[in-house]
Amino acid sequence: MTAGGAVESGQVAGTQLPPAAASTDRLWTVPNALSLLRLAGVPVFLWLLLGPHADGWALAILFVSGFTDWADGVLARKLNQTSRIGALLDPAADRLYILATLLGLVLRHIIPWWLAVVIVGRDVVLGLCLPLLRRAGYAPPEVHYLGKAATFCLLYAFPFLLLGAHHGTVADVARPIAWGFTLWGTGLYLFAGAVYLHQVAGLVRRPVR
Repeated sequence: MTAGGAVESGQVAGTQLPPAAASTDRLWTVPNALSLLRLAGVPVFLWLLLGPHADGWALAILFVSGFTDWADGVLARKLNQTSRIGALLDPAADRLYILATLLGLVLRHIIPWWLAVVIVGRDVVLGLCLPLLRRAGYAPPEVHYLGKAATFCLLYAFPFLLLGAHHGTVADVARPIAWGFTLWGTGLYLFAGAVYLHQVAGLVRRPVR
């Protein structure tokens, strides 16, 4: 998740940085391949959204991304292929899809610009906490269920927002569902961010000796 991605809101902070010699990782695993596939789909998704306005194909990419997001976590556990790189790639793909979709929806005049600023601004603030954590001797924390719930709501809001931007019965049904997910997701996103900032403040006051 880049800086903001490595710091998923609501994460439980407090893991001390391991010695450099103990750091081992695997890059070429099935879960990591799925995460890389998701990352490769981000520019394609944004082009479909802003270029030909091919919303059907854009929705298909979002659905595939959502499925692979679920699948890589399941496979990592079943195949015993968890890795530090995978722990960064997965949330990075989430953050990039959120950023790309927000940009596209704002430029398509589907959501107000201030909503995108609130969501992206929260990620920027949390990203700035990473150097503070590292300086205090703590690694980026594990993803917490609260941050996952917020991301889930937002990623499921976007397809419905796209559907609701059109006309017809399907759009009329999708519109209230879209804004329900959007409001709940944004609220959880900000609440989880506040919880994380509180955790970071406590850790920074207690650096590892």
